[in-house]
Amino acid sequence: MSDQHYEATYLIETPLPLEKVAEVMAGEQSCGTFTRVEGETDELRARARAEVVSLRDLGEVEPSMHSAWLDRKGLAGRSRRGEVTIRFPVANVGVNLSTLAATVAGNLFDLGEVTGLRLEALRLPGAYRKQYPLPPHGVAGTRRLTGVGQGALVGSIIKPNVGLSADETGALVARLCEAGLDFIKDDEISANPAHAPLQARIPAVMAAVRRHRDRTGKNVMVAFNITDETDAMRRHADLVAKEGGSCVMASLNWCGFSGIETLRRSTDLVLHGHRNGYGALSRHPALGIGYLAYQTLWRLAGVDHMHVHGLGGKFAQEDAEVVASARDCLTPLCDVDDRVMPAFSSGQWAGTVEETFRATGTSDLLFMAGGGIMAHPGGPAEGVASIREAWRAVEAGESLDEARARHKSLADAYTFFGKH
Repeated sequence: MSDQHYEATYLIETPLPLEKVAEVMAGEQSCGTFTRVEGETDELRARARAEVVSLRDLGEVEPSMHSAWLDRKGLAGRSRRGEVTIRFPVANVGVNLSTLAATVAGNLFDLGEVTGLRLEALRLPGAYRKQYPLPPHGVAGTRRLTGVGQGALVGSIIKPNVGLSADETGALVARLCEAGLDFIKDDEISANPAHAPLQARIPAVMAAVRRHRDRTGKNVMVAFNITDETDAMRRHADLVAKEGGSCVMASLNWCGFSGIETLRRSTDLVLHGHRNGYGALSRHPALGIGYLAYQTLWRLAGVDHMHVHGLGGKFAQEDAEVVASARDCLTPLCDVDDRVMPAFSSGQWAGTVEETFRATGTSDLLFMAGGGIMAHPGGPAEGVASIREAWRAVEAGESLDEARARHKSLADAYTFFGKH
């Protein structure tokens, strides 16, 4: 692949010849159609048309979805599944993230010829990737700002996620800081509610963070959920910075590429990317966007953290998918350090630490627990202690059984959460 092209890999299903449908895809997303049209000269095609570079037949399958177009053509029946890679000219898109996404995805999902289509991977030449923002903080910057030089960063989510006033939220954050957390985040559905508007909540929370920092020297990172229209996000990011905060959070899928790019250009705060809604794009194995391609696109917007869910958690993803997603986040897209920190959450507690470390082989991650900290029978401080001791033991290669025998907080966590 040259610096003048990028490549996208898809899983497709169709009752038509795979080769024909691959050519339809390439034409649809470049010159306009699979066949020649007026004005489409040889020179234009050589310069601007996408091309199929590989195609692998994966066998016959039952159709995953219905297509009225196929019905009208009398082409009902079994489909063939294939993996196709298409090469696109960079010049067709330029440095335009929304149009890049529209090109590699867009109308392809509506093609009548397919009974399934999923964007799995996106490969970009280094020169092209570097024209987009790099994460200004990523793994190294997050460690620097929190003072956590090694080991997993332990975090939690403010619960109850809605209903608390600004002052109540500040008091809870003070308690969580005292418990020993590195990172605290808002829930994705608590952004700027009437009972705790950000204009009041940000100062209340940051006052608690500053008091803790002045007393202990520990600078806890708080990810304020500023998801909103673009101007409001910029205003609230400015307020976080004014109050001495270091991080904001946004719901990526609902703010869109343009909103996140604008936010990234307007602030140097850590940008915590929440993927809520991603299941709508990914849960069906024959439709949507796989995480490898998904996180590639969002990294071009300049986010610093990306959610990956958690092992043995409450959501639908298999553990192997969670682990692969974390590794994707920690793999540079080119020859610069553009890694983003994977954020593990959903049903996490001390008992999921060992499996997480064994599977990922890294501590370069945010390990967030809500109930696993707040519901610990000894209270939040013991919940944090149980998770930290679990990480310390697995990183040192020690037996968790022995660690549980030595540390009451860890033993109590297993006794309490192990029953759930």
